[in-house]
Amino acid sequence: MAKIEHKDLLDAGVHFGHLTRKWDPRMAPFIFMEKNGIHIIDLYKTLNCLEEASNAIKQIVKSGRKVMFVATKKQAREIVTTEAIKHRMPYVTDRWLGGMLTNFATIRKSLKKLSSMDKMLKEDSYKNLAKRERLMISREKIKLERVLGGIADLTRLPAALFVVDIKREHIAIKEAHKLNIPVFAMVDTNSDPNQVDFPIPSNDDAFKAIDLIVKHIGEAIEEGLNERKKDKDEAKEKEEIAAKKKSDEKAIETAE
Repeated sequence: MAKIEHKDLLDAGVHFGHLTRKWDPRMAPFIFMEKNGIHIIDLYKTLNCLEEASNAIKQIVKSGRKVMFVATKKQAREIVTTEAIKHRMPYVTDRWLGGMLTNFATIRKSLKKLSSMDKMLKEDSYKNLAKRERLMISREKIKLERVLGGIADLTRLPAALFVVDIKREHIAIKEAHKLNIPVFAMVDTNSDPNQVDFPIPSNDDAFKAIDLIVKHIGEAIEEGLNERKKDKDEAKEKEEIAAKKKSDEKAIETAE
């Protein structure tokens, strides 16, 4: 995992908060100063929080569990989608459906429906349907894909959420709290950091800031996946050595 320096955060504009009149006083510990009516985030605090969050996410992924990315604001969608797909993690970038976590059983039914529609489109029976019916099915599939496409492979609840802009994604955070799912998030000066388990004080509006933080979290996920693979390979190797040793011992006993 490449180490992020203070200068990297500065160049990406991570330190720019909101107007002072829009601040949330609970963000005071993470604010360095006020300049021209704007709060400036303490980037040393950001570095510490980012390291803590990255290490925790790495351990979650290393244990074989999933981290769901949630970012429905326009400037974050493409970045988050790309990073989530790259590491095969679930993501929500269109809109958060109420009950996506707390009513996961119903969501799974919709996912099964999407899967069955995928299969249907490849069958000859679909081609024999009337043009109007084909159009209706196609439109419904597009609608489902837009909302649920990012979690199509999710078979169980994620182990954690990574959120960009906690004010915008407050419903997702409430659902995670109800299920005791830890939340990692970029938290700007207008938000309450106590709403999440791992707040990362940061500008959550600028493209460069979002890109830098999300990619670093992606690197932590990749490191966790690599360590998991390494552990599995080592365990498999040990099993093979033990099996060979047992086989050799049995062969010697038989020979005697």
